[in-house]
Amino acid sequence: MVDQKLLTLLACPQCHGELVFDKESRPAEDVVGELICRIDALAYPVKDGVPVMLINEARELTLEEVESYR
Repeated sequence: MVDQKLLTLLACPQCHGELVFDKESRPAEDVVGELICRIDALAYPVKDGVPVMLINEARELTLEEVESYR
């Protein structure tokens, strides 16, 4: 889970756009959700409640995933 106050302060490290927390997305065991950038179609993992805001750690979203976040 990501604190709502923290979420308002965070931005995509690539485009500085808004991020959306998706608690349902769990692409790996240690990931408790992802922060989604709809502009760049990237998903940043949240591991043990800590957002990993590194571009090289982000997962590229599929076209279907991008459409579902719009």
